[in-house]
Amino acid sequence: MRRILVHVCKDRAAPQRAQFVQSITGHFGERGEDEVEVNCSLEKNQFLISRAEKGRGTPLKRPAFCPIKHLSVAEAAAIPLDVQQRGVDVGVAIILQTANERVLLTRRAKELRIFPNVWVPPGGHLEPDETLLEAGLRELQEETGLKLEPEGVSPKILGLWESVYPPMLSRGLPQRHHIVIYMLLLSSRSHLQLQVTRSLSPSPAEVSACLWADSRLVRAAVSAVDGEDAEVPLHGLQSAISVSQVSPDGALSDCSLPLEALVSRAPVSGPDVERVSTGTKFALEVWLQTLETPDL
Repeated sequence: MRRILVHVCKDRAAPQRAQFVQSITGHFGERGEDEVEVNCSLEKNQFLISRAEKGRGTPLKRPAFCPIKHLSVAEAAAIPLDVQQRGVDVGVAIILQTANERVLLTRRAKELRIFPNVWVPPGGHLEPDETLLEAGLRELQEETGLKLEPEGVSPKILGLWESVYPPMLSRGLPQRHHIVIYMLLLSSRSHLQLQVTRSLSPSPAEVSACLWADSRLVRAAVSAVDGEDAEVPLHGLQSAISVSQVSPDGALSDCSLPLEALVSRAPVSGPDVERVSTGTKFALEVWLQTLETPDL
């Protein structure tokens, strides 16, 4: 299938397809900063990104340890040619906010090649001729069974995240490079109403568990900043969180998950651990700001 790729525009020049080994955030930064403001649009199956005036754009961020940022010339040359020629893919992730201000998170199945056993919002690749909202709603339904109508969700882009896998050079050369568009959707139903009336039924091929996180739990998760070791404030949370486990046949059952799993950080080396993804923490931090400042 033809993939939607990132194209960058700078200084009013014609859009250019972004290279796999090119940091999109770094392309628009002037002093090596890890967050910039950009304009973005989807035109003729190309996702276009350009620099925005300060205070008028959408945040685009990469982690300080972004592998593409730290890639040496020799390391870039060692990346297989078929990977180098991939370009930068585009994904859409849905932050679904319920009427009682909870958001849906899913744990990726452990059999998945990219970020297995990591907590993320529902999402996936943008397909040709889709709008961003159409892609997000399709992925939401494919992964969770929730079918929402586009007229009733008030979509808003929270930010763009530059995602690379593996997430650190110490864990191997880059294999995938994405710009993930985090889109906020508002539901007029509570999480319990959504589970019943919209039939929450996650796909076991993609999802091994799901949970509806409230703002207290989200604050704890985003406080566990990857690459840092500061103490995480737990805001009086219990040591275990109730989540819905997904069986191989798709059935849901309640189980307890140690809070530690949701406040873990990305390890510098060795196998990954169950945790909330770094990009998800970025998007959830922006989401918390929207709760505090609704007009943001």
